[in-house]
Amino acid sequence: MKKSIKSLTLMLVSGFVLINFSYCSSKAKGENVTEEKSVVMDAQPVEEENAGVIHLTSETFRDQVFDYVNSKEWNYKGDKPAILDFYADWCRPCKMLAPHLEAIQKEYKGEVQIYKINTDENREVAGAFGIQSLPTIVFVPKEGQPQAVMGYRPQADLESIITEVLKVEKPE
Repeated sequence: MKKSIKSLTLMLVSGFVLINFSYCSSKAKGENVTEEKSVVMDAQPVEEENAGVIHLTSETFRDQVFDYVNSKEWNYKGDKPAILDFYADWCRPCKMLAPHLEAIQKEYKGEVQIYKINTDENREVAGAFGIQSLPTIVFVPKEGQPQAVMGYRPQADLESIITEVLKVEKPE
């Protein structure tokens, strides 16, 4: 009896993993999968940047972060270090990461700006950066080259990277 329950549990878990993998693969390939579509806000005006995380479109990304269309050499347009969160609404690790990024935006009190880019709705930006795994988090110092990490990271890890790469200490 115990063996059959273990077998059944293993089959159910395996089935869930396969279904989830198929769903994610279908979404990554752009196949039609029924789900609700969220609305992405355009970038907020510059004077409100400290208020929270900013959602960017391809156009606002070129205006506020980097004009990848007209320049092949990295030239960050921002006036403070930034974190670029390449995500998709269907991505579970992306959903787990979002609260950490929102908390960081508040805790760092305007010392770092977090931008979110929905890769399903802004494929041009994702393609320009070669995004192939979600979430991809790009740490952009004021000067120097950006550095990326892929996958979910706990908030403590993100804060360590902010200190090391962005050279920003958490305000007291």
